[in-house]
Amino acid sequence: MNKDYDVIILGTGLKECALGSLLASLGKKVLHIDRSSAQHAGDSALLSPLNVAYRHFSMSGSFPTSMGRGRAWKVDLLPKFLMAKGQLVRILAHVDALRYLDLRVVEAGFLLKGSRIYKVPSTETEALASGLMGLFEKRRFRKFFVYALNFDEQDPRTYKGLDLRKMTVKSLFRRFDLGQDVTDFTGHALALNRTNSYLDRPCIEILEKIQLYTESLTKNGKSPYLYPNFGMGELAQAFARLTSSQGGIFLTNRPVEEILIREGRVVGIRSEGQITRCKQLICDPSYVPDRVRKVGQVIRAICILGHPVKNTNGANSGLIIVPSAQTNRRSDIYIFLTSSMHSVAVQGKYIAIVSTALESKDPEKEIRLALELLEPIEQKFLYISDLHVPNDLGTNSQIFITTSYDATAHFESTCMDIKEIYRRMTGLGLKFD
Repeated sequence: MNKDYDVIILGTGLKECALGSLLASLGKKVLHIDRSSAQHAGDSALLSPLNVAYRHFSMSGSFPTSMGRGRAWKVDLLPKFLMAKGQLVRILAHVDALRYLDLRVVEAGFLLKGSRIYKVPSTETEALASGLMGLFEKRRFRKFFVYALNFDEQDPRTYKGLDLRKMTVKSLFRRFDLGQDVTDFTGHALALNRTNSYLDRPCIEILEKIQLYTESLTKNGKSPYLYPNFGMGELAQAFARLTSSQGGIFLTNRPVEEILIREGRVVGIRSEGQITRCKQLICDPSYVPDRVRKVGQVIRAICILGHPVKNTNGANSGLIIVPSAQTNRRSDIYIFLTSSMHSVAVQGKYIAIVSTALESKDPEKEIRLALELLEPIEQKFLYISDLHVPNDLGTNSQIFITTSYDATAHFESTCMDIKEIYRRMTGLGLKFD
């Protein structure tokens, strides 16, 4: 092993591997080290075969024969979908990692209203027939939707006299006379905001989110979402393969005893008694507990089903949104549905992953409504993850720490973290166009 690298990366999660490939593409000498040998990709890992998932969650005994062939199962720890025109797809294309992936369209998006799950319309015909809004609400929404699609940040004429950088979303909705049903649909099903705090944000943000949703939907036809064949763990693997092809080195099952600092700046690491030098270091929060702080928690429940989710027209994949208004919580609950159509389960079985921000001391009670939508559940794995953020930007120490994965439905916030760390490390912005 070389003793000198430009960048040492501790951990093989999605963010760490994405940053590794971006830096390797600039000609940087990159070394990846992971303390684990069994669970590549950390919090974004994929558990396979099925007995690995049972072991990971400390389930006694082996899985029942009704689950079929264990090797057919691939269980994600990180439930998120890609937006077809989103930043992660652009980063994958930017570094040419898409050649290692088979991204497939997710069938549909759904929204819970009252006690029923409704399909989020993907065509004008579906929109006219949808029970998510009344007739007059649909007319008002259409007027607002046309305004949102015509908006161009570079062309003030499309603002129609509104100061969109100062005007709040709440004021914009009021101007178009949008009722509560339309507001919930727009803010949560299209813009995919996790809480209602977006209502007090500048309305330019929601217009950009609606455009991202619409452009992604137009590209796919069925829904704006993509999911890799064989599971989300393939994303980190694709970036890792690319880094390796550019000379990057990966070492697993390697403990890191010490991060070496000189005059406040990282100079290397000590692993198994050996010192390896570097100019910069990237790591996930678990490697530097003294340099991060906890800002919240996420609860997730992986549920194995032997049936399609009710009121989804037998969908094999999809995103079901349970708005916070339905549960008297601050945060929406997401249900990510996958199946054999993405090669992650045996035929006739489904994986539904419930995910949301934890808001109380009774986690299972918080997601009870979502779990009831999935009944009967054949197997459930419940787990809680801490959310950590770095104490500083890392520009002085040159130690750059990725943030934990939040409970959002897609990877846009993940990419913001990747792009910001890349900018701090290189002084360069990621340009896709």
